[in-house]
Amino acid sequence: MTRDDTFTSAKPGDGRTWIFGYGSLIWRPDFEYREQQPAQLHGWQRRFWQASPDHRGVPQAPGRVVTLVRDAESVCHGMAFLPAAKDWSHIIALLDVRERNGYELHHVEVVFDDGQARPAVTYVAGPQNPSFVGPAPFEEMVEQIAHAHGPSGANREYVLELSAKLADLGVHDDEVHALSDALRRYPA
Repeated sequence: MTRDDTFTSAKPGDGRTWIFGYGSLIWRPDFEYREQQPAQLHGWQRRFWQASPDHRGVPQAPGRVVTLVRDAESVCHGMAFLPAAKDWSHIIALLDVRERNGYELHHVEVVFDDGQARPAVTYVAGPQNPSFVGPAPFEEMVEQIAHAHGPSGANREYVLELSAKLADLGVHDDEVHALSDALRRYPA
């Protein structure tokens, strides 16, 4: 990976800082951007360890959505979006609402396929937030996801859309693909 002065001098909102999506932002960013590129985030792994009582479930039956968990050996593949500087504050305000319920904005470095590293921000729901549920037995996660439905739609749809988009990008994520395969076999 190579860096240039873009990384050291960039500040969010200056038109050079990217927004990294690793969940629903990959297929549904819902904001204007100048450019998008597949990207990697080193040292993090995507996990279905965050409850969703507000988007893909309800408080009495929350769904499960992804967050990032630190792991030095892992690489999380996703999509990076570069918004115009003039749109930055508006986009972050929209994402702050969308990524509520325990997600916090983190400054990270993403790497593109050409090896270039760029400054970015992403949302992470860490273990200190009240909706962090951590790991669970696989069949329990499948059942929870299969039955959960909230204002943003079925939790099943979230997993299947994420799996499809990662496949389009040529990315295999063991947990995402195992869950999507199980959900395809699970009675609707």
